Amino acid sequence: MSNRPRVRFAPSPTGSLHIGGARTALFNWLYARHHGGTFVLRIEDTDKERSTPENTQAILEALRWLGLDWDEGPEVGGPYGPYFQSQRMDRYREVIERLLAEGKAYRCYCTPEELERKRAQAQAEKRQYRYDRTCRDRVDQPDLPYTVRLKVPLEGTIAFEDRVYGRIEVSCDALQDWIIARSDGTPVYNFVVVVDDIDMKIDLVMRGEDGLNNTPTQLTLYQALGVEPPAFAHLPFILGPDRSKLSKRHAPVSVLHYRDQGFLPDAMVNFLARIGWSYGDQEIFTREELIEKFSIENIGKTAGVFPTDKLVWLNYERIRAMDPQRLAELVKPFVEKAGLPLPPDDRLAWICRLQQDRAKTLVELVEISRYFFTRTPIDPKAGQKFLTGPSRELLLEARAAIEAASDVTEASMKPALEGLAARHGVGLGKIAQPLRVALTGGTASPGIYDVIEFFGREECLRRIDEALAQNFG
Repeated sequence: MSNRPRVRFAPSPTGSLHIGGARTALFNWLYARHHGGTFVLRIEDTDKERSTPENTQAILEALRWLGLDWDEGPEVGGPYGPYFQSQRMDRYREVIERLLAEGKAYRCYCTPEELERKRAQAQAEKRQYRYDRTCRDRVDQPDLPYTVRLKVPLEGTIAFEDRVYGRIEVSCDALQDWIIARSDGTPVYNFVVVVDDIDMKIDLVMRGEDGLNNTPTQLTLYQALGVEPPAFAHLPFILGPDRSKLSKRHAPVSVLHYRDQGFLPDAMVNFLARIGWSYGDQEIFTREELIEKFSIENIGKTAGVFPTDKLVWLNYERIRAMDPQRLAELVKPFVEKAGLPLPPDDRLAWICRLQQDRAKTLVELVEISRYFFTRTPIDPKAGQKFLTGPSRELLLEARAAIEAASDVTEASMKPALEGLAARHGVGLGKIAQPLRVALTGGTASPGIYDVIEFFGREECLRRIDEALAQNFG
């Protein structure tokens, strides 16, 4: 392998980017960035029925949101394109014709009915079906329909060193002459992926564990083409909490779902990196730390479990530690999506500073801050408890204190409200809660002095008056 490795991520655009695919992309990206190599993005869109331009764009959008920029591929080009398999058919046909001409592949005229009959017979005899090479030495009959099969070695073993699982050997007796082109001329996945990896000079194939069984088959094609194969590293599955393969019944599996729910890309990258990879006991990583510390040797051989609570915790920690102005920029689209008026940038940053240690997602930050953006209805139970009887009288006196104060900063309001509480022989909470309900509509908010200062004198008085005008009981 070169000092500057070339790795690739090759999704099929048959849906949005899955959590498992995102982790594969991330590990390849981290490996490339750690070694100063090249990260290639290739779109495997040969499934004409399910591959769509919309799905391709959704995958690119998810990768961009995660910050996984590619050095070669769609939209950026590169020296080994095109990077869509659907645009590479002439190249695949060229390689197939070469293999046929060199006697390393052959035309198979067995009909689907014949193959099914042989498969059923093998099943009845309780043995594994493998193609019996009927056409391996058959004279060509180009007028008949045919598939193209690769001539797999009849003896020996196919072996490789997987950088996660170690040495893997498969006897050639366990392989069959596999189809490389269907009867309509279209090449199969195991064929095109090898041709692409050769043409794009990929020297490490890091992919999901589900590709492990395909590797010996693909190695027979490298052998037939006389090309040294790349290194391989297969990533264990991601499992749900019940230890079955992760699916929608465990948690949403689309990366864009988490973006839309207000998770931060750095939190998601940190989260994905820790599924099956570790670096001591460290849990929280910056992107730069992941690039610096990533190695294949620290990828475990056992499947990783998808711990949703860990993602929530990582996101909370990221939000809590973020610069409020930067956080405000990220929050803006969620404010607009919630249909709330967007305040000036400095006011939005102020809201973020007050709430960032109380919210686990950007969606939640906006939701718990609605009263900062617009007047929200007072919760009837809170109003009945804190805006009637003695509490109402205390609120009236608190209003007077706000109106009389030289300003509404904590430095002015704290002695005024503490003095009011002392005069009545009550704790500060007896003053703060009626004020909080009047100003925010509920019983949970940042500190009361922060709330008063944010709203300012006039807005505080207006909201208190509106609350006092209501009848709770």
